[in-house]
Amino acid sequence: MLTLTFLAICSIIAGLAIYLFIKMQRLKEADDRVSTLTASLEEMDEQAKMIMRTDIELNKAQEELDKKIAGLNTLQKLSREMSTTLEEKQIFQKINKKHLEELGFENALAFLWKNLEREFQLCLSIGYNETESAKIKSAINTEKDYYLNLINHDQTISSIFIPDGFLSKEKVCRLFLVRAFIICPVLAQEGDQGFIFVGTQDNEIPITEGDRELIAVLANQIGQTLDNARLFEKTWRSQQELELKVEERTRQLTQALEELKKISKRKSDFISSVSHEIRTPLTSIKGYAAILLASKLGALPEEVRSRLEKINRHSDELVHMVNDLLDISRIESGKIEIKKEFLNLKVIIDKIVDLFSEQLKIKNISFGSFIPNDCQEILADRSQIERVFINLVGNALKFTPQNGKIDINANYINKIIQIDIRDSGFGIPQDAQESIFDEFFRVDNTINQEVKGTGLGLTLVKRIIEAHQGRIWVKSKVGEGSTFSFTLNAAK
Repeated sequence: MLTLTFLAICSIIAGLAIYLFIKMQRLKEADDRVSTLTASLEEMDEQAKMIMRTDIELNKAQEELDKKIAGLNTLQKLSREMSTTLEEKQIFQKINKKHLEELGFENALAFLWKNLEREFQLCLSIGYNETESAKIKSAINTEKDYYLNLINHDQTISSIFIPDGFLSKEKVCRLFLVRAFIICPVLAQEGDQGFIFVGTQDNEIPITEGDRELIAVLANQIGQTLDNARLFEKTWRSQQELELKVEERTRQLTQALEELKKISKRKSDFISSVSHEIRTPLTSIKGYAAILLASKLGALPEEVRSRLEKINRHSDELVHMVNDLLDISRIESGKIEIKKEFLNLKVIIDKIVDLFSEQLKIKNISFGSFIPNDCQEILADRSQIERVFINLVGNALKFTPQNGKIDINANYINKIIQIDIRDSGFGIPQDAQESIFDEFFRVDNTINQEVKGTGLGLTLVKRIIEAHQGRIWVKSKVGEGSTFSFTLNAAK
């Protein structure tokens, strides 16, 4: 019985032990789960805190981005407004209180260093009364070296960054009556440079790196606008000086032209008067020489006849020269009336060729012409144009050697007929081609020493062509001949 009771007790104890063991195991498992849950909760708490911090940072970044975008919009508006003026004094006046508030500031000052006066000049004041502005200006000029050094080193400073060697943050805040600030150099390529100051008295709105960047952009815009204004001012003044010089030079040239006209008129009058005076005795000389040569006063020895013939020939040359001088003078003074009519260019050229046919044969010079159908009708004065051809073809004959060639060609160009008289003669040096149409000018060479001339033929030709509203020019190369070209109006 006792044995059975002991066994029952042992069995109960064993059962209790097993129960306790199972219970302990379950408690341990529960404790492990609690530990795991606690760790998870702590991890979730950390993650939540991280998310909250990230959210705060993102909100700050978004606020900073919004602020920067708003600031950039303000700067864009300011840039457009400043670009509408080219006067230096008005540039700073374009910045107003509203612009400043949109950038996040209430106070602003701008100064330019005037090198001649050796002081900073106030150009902008927002958020300060006149007394405060004057006090700040005086203090800045007292300690100007700090600000000049800032400009020279192109340093932007703020209440969150002040380099060594500058005034302390507290002193700057006391001077400008603010709690936070930015000072940025205004650098121009030419002329005065300076700086712009912006500040705020609100402690809850901190200065950021984005604010510094925006004010630096504003300072750069001001510098560029100052450069544009100064460049415009410089250009405008140069233009005014140039206009004054041009006006003075024009006045001088006008006076010189008037004087030249007077001289030219006196010269023409003199030539006309002298030519008339010369013509009278020449006519008598020629008359007496002709009487003597006709043996009306008796037979003449051969030597006397020979000399009288020279007198008669040279008298003819003098008469020709006098006539040319008179014609040039009349054309210049407008006394010769150009009587234009419809003429056939080919008929005129044939007449001139017939006139020189004997000389062409003697020198065995071949002659050719090409006058297209649209070039045959011209509007000109017959006698004057015939003189042009006589002079130009005559010159070509004089300076073209034996077995040479002369050509006359015409081209129709927009109701204008261009006529080219080309020869295979000795040519004209380049340095003489510009003077070839001047009165009495003759090329200084051995050929001209052999060929007689007055130097008036080409001058007369030029005056006649210009009287027909045409122009004349020459192209030539020594040893390869010359081409004289001139223009006339087509008949239609």
